[in-house]
Amino acid sequence: MTAWTRPLLKVADLGSLVVGLWVMVTLAPEFNSRSTILVALVAVGVFSIAAEVIGVYRDWQGQTIEKELGCVLLAWMSTHGLLFFLGQFTHYTTEISSPSFFLWALWATLLSMIGRIMFRHLVVWINANGIRTRGYAVIGATDLGVQLVRNIQAQPDMGLTFLGFYDDRPESRSISLPDDMARRLGGLDKLISRAKLGEVPVIFITLPMRAEGRIQQVVQELSDTTASVYLVPDFFVFQLLHSRWTDVGGIPAVSIYENPFYGVDGVVKRIFDIALAMIALVVAAVPMLIIAALIKLTSPGPVFFRQKRYGLDGKEILVWKFRSMVTMDNGRQVQQAQKNDPRVTRIGAILRRTSLDELPQLFNVLNGTMSMVGPRPHASAHNEFYRQQIDGYMLRHKVKPGITGMAQVNGCRGETEQIEKMERRIHFDHRYIREWSIWLDVKILFKTFKVVFSRENAY
Repeated sequence: MTAWTRPLLKVADLGSLVVGLWVMVTLAPEFNSRSTILVALVAVGVFSIAAEVIGVYRDWQGQTIEKELGCVLLAWMSTHGLLFFLGQFTHYTTEISSPSFFLWALWATLLSMIGRIMFRHLVVWINANGIRTRGYAVIGATDLGVQLVRNIQAQPDMGLTFLGFYDDRPESRSISLPDDMARRLGGLDKLISRAKLGEVPVIFITLPMRAEGRIQQVVQELSDTTASVYLVPDFFVFQLLHSRWTDVGGIPAVSIYENPFYGVDGVVKRIFDIALAMIALVVAAVPMLIIAALIKLTSPGPVFFRQKRYGLDGKEILVWKFRSMVTMDNGRQVQQAQKNDPRVTRIGAILRRTSLDELPQLFNVLNGTMSMVGPRPHASAHNEFYRQQIDGYMLRHKVKPGITGMAQVNGCRGETEQIEKMERRIHFDHRYIREWSIWLDVKILFKTFKVVFSRENAY
């Protein structure tokens, strides 16, 4: 984020608040009360504090617009929520109708988010026209180097233009470069000479970690230049789940396996879960009562079935479901449901086909043991079996299990009688953790309705 970007975005955000206020005064004259100016001034102060705490004005360069918009949305939700509470408590907003207040909140939030999107497009346009770009070179014609160039190409707002690869190794010992980036410009001595002349302002080192001595030598020689130098560790040898940099007493460290829901992201995820679970429970309250009555009247046994499953960090939790079978396996041996399974009751068959048996898990979401979206929890007995069969199986437990998940909306439902089927589920679980955003959760929820209505592999 450049020196002028931060104040520009602050002005744009506060401008959204003022413009939203003006729109509401125009559309709803009663909104123009004696309290309007005072409420607006307080809103400016509250949003400024919330934005700083949440990190709205951090450097978003190279990160997805979804994450930035999620952060902005949380800041505005916090602002208007606190504003409404304070207004009701102090009676300063009693002259403003609740619909008008919430419409103001909606307008201000939408304008702010639209402004961010337009700003991104402006930056991309500026970079595309060469107004604010810097050339970069990559040391090491490696798979990592190619992936790095691909990632930078996918983020045009970074303002970087690819110059080429530099590598001392003969082409016979290097990978075959893609046609669109087959630019080997020479050895490292040539790069250092060009860097000293200021012709290569940015340099990325993607040599293998085993080439430690060569890396140290290159870094030492580049210290006699003004180039910005970045070391990109060759972590492709690991199965990265969620990587982030941290600082341990001044020593930098990078995570290989980590929970993505730290800080603001964790707050956003939890607020999202609670809000949706409460709305879903209100909507589903009557149907759930009817289902409970039908279960009780049509077969002996309890209404609910609580099964031991692994939750966050592999800790055992009790997952709630409507009972759909005549048996309730919950020990070391748990047989998966099969097509035309004789253990399934008549009502249970309907519940399983429509996934209505999962509705009680909304209580799990509220008590914090589950999320609306995440890897589906498996019976504890299945976990103990598959963790010995599939590498990285337990990494799915770095996040809370979900009522629905990426695997389920990509066809991974039903019995896993073949190990390949479970491996495919785990692939999508890991992908969800790596790619998570609040917008991904929204997409998965919408796709879930389509999957439920298709009833494929549901028995």
